Amino acid sequence: MRKLIESTFVSLDGIIDDTRPSSASRAEPQHWGQPYWDTDHAGYAQKLMESGDAMLLGRVTYQGFAEAWSARAGDPGADVMNAMPKYVASRTLTETTWNATLIKGDVAEEVARLKEQPGKNILKWGTGELDRTLVQHGLVDEFHFWYFPVIVGAGKHLFEGAGFDTTHLKLADVNRFDSGIVVHVYVPK
Repeated sequence: MRKLIESTFVSLDGIIDDTRPSSASRAEPQHWGQPYWDTDHAGYAQKLMESGDAMLLGRVTYQGFAEAWSARAGDPGADVMNAMPKYVASRTLTETTWNATLIKGDVAEEVARLKEQPGKNILKWGTGELDRTLVQHGLVDEFHFWYFPVIVGAGKHLFEGAGFDTTHLKLADVNRFDSGIVVHVYVPK
């Protein structure tokens, strides 16, 4: 059975995304995280990408990633991401591009079916509304929380408004980078 691995950037104050109106000081992870992206970061991300052969994305992450990555070519990371099949959970999209398939029907059933197929891991980037369903149904096999040494001050918090019962996890691994990023890998207990 394939594993579903979720990977999320988190500030020290638990922020994963900025919910404030766009501005020059926008605090999304790609902005506050960039000063810390180094060879350790790139190597870990590449290793994670190579462990998978499909991606699961919510609508917001899908749209952001498709815009950011689809035009890139000639970079090993971008080429792997662009070629990888993507499965998108959305109640509002009616079509997809960027080698993506829209999940129709029951998301939990479809993700469980995808996990039963042969292949490598299924990678899920970002934490959002889709996680309610995934955590409630016990579908995430590993969480990779990338803690960045930055305090953002405001924005959407990790699992904010998730609405599920307390979920206990077991620390499986810790990876420290010279930049100050620490990746905690958790698995269900």
